[in-house]
Amino acid sequence: MRGADTRVVLGLHRSRHERRLLTGALDLGVTALDTSTNYLGFRSHRILARTAGDLLPKFTVSTKVGYFPGRNGGEHCLDPVRLHAAVEQAAEELGREPDLVFLHNPEHSLREGAPHGRDVLAQACTALDDAAAKGLCAAWGVASWDPSPLLNLIDPTAPRPSVLMVRAGLLVGVGTLDAADALIKAWDLGDSAVWGMSPFGGSASAPVWARIDPRVFLRDSSRLSRVQAAFQAAYHLPRVDSVAVGTDEPAHLGELVDTLTGEVEERTIQEYRRLLRDRSQGQPA
Repeated sequence: MRGADTRVVLGLHRSRHERRLLTGALDLGVTALDTSTNYLGFRSHRILARTAGDLLPKFTVSTKVGYFPGRNGGEHCLDPVRLHAAVEQAAEELGREPDLVFLHNPEHSLREGAPHGRDVLAQACTALDDAAAKGLCAAWGVASWDPSPLLNLIDPTAPRPSVLMVRAGLLVGVGTLDAADALIKAWDLGDSAVWGMSPFGGSASAPVWARIDPRVFLRDSSRLSRVQAAFQAAYHLPRVDSVAVGTDEPAHLGELVDTLTGEVEERTIQEYRRLLRDRSQGQPA
């Protein structure tokens, strides 16, 4: 069994929640587990507790609140009472208090929230801050698929998240990268308080990874595969300390863990971001 390394977080989005995956993760030293109230048809917490309740104390467990069962499968809501109750329910269903609870995609309900979006976001953050103060979770954060709508809604007097989770990797647009950087600055978060997610844009087997060679971003590309190089680059687009990645295969997870000794060429990363920005502005590369 390898030593614990929290730079890789096992994400359970689209996962079958099989026990062998969790035992395999522990063998690889992956001791951070990320799920959500709405994963696996709103059954993720209960399935985890039933199939691997004895393993959960060996993980730091993060989950997310913001989506609730509805007529069409699910609805998003930032009502503080419902959010607080969702944190309570998460702890009850998991059989333990989560180490971290994310406010899940708050932009989903804030796109139409003007002119009261700032108040809505502040109240939602306060609800999670209160839940942490009451011991229902150890800490709280914000997980945002599209952070751009949040930039003008931050109330400096409202509680600040401990962790921000955003999309990361070579398939993330420059607008999302810049918005993530702006949020990190606004909330005064260091690199260790920022997580990346969806490093392959949904699938490591997508055709795009056969058409491009992400090893150009590495200082030494001789020993890593294209998928491994793409995963390593995700830690720098934007700069994050941990990356949540989903898989049902421990072997694939092990392949990603093996990338952590690689080094990215920072100048190439910055040049790539410049090219993305030029393209978004219609400038010639």
